Amino acid sequence: MTYLEQARALGDRLIVAVNDDASVSRLKGPGRPINSVERRMAVLAGLGAVDWVISFPEGTPENLLTHVKPDVLVKGGDYGVDQVVGADIVQAYGGEVRVLGLVENSSTTA
Repeated sequence: MTYLEQARALGDRLIVAVNDDASVSRLKGPGRPINSVERRMAVLAGLGAVDWVISFPEGTPENLLTHVKPDVLVKGGDYGVDQVVGADIVQAYGGEVRVLGLVENSSTTA
């Protein structure tokens, strides 16, 4: 929740994008995801910080970013801006890329 609340504070609306089931399976292997995309999206949509939840079928959100064009792309965890997938896309149209610091005892994987 801390990541989502921090991300929400950076803009007027928070849109959370999640990999669909097929892309999670390709990325993480057999037996994944544990929870369906519908379930993951419903949980996220129920959180106060989240305005919209969308899914994408590709392994990365690059195609989605070219269509949604967020003002701010936020990534949680131990990354540099140059490591954030899609940062180049967002920066090319003048958007901002922000990396939130690690939150102790927290994981971005459900």
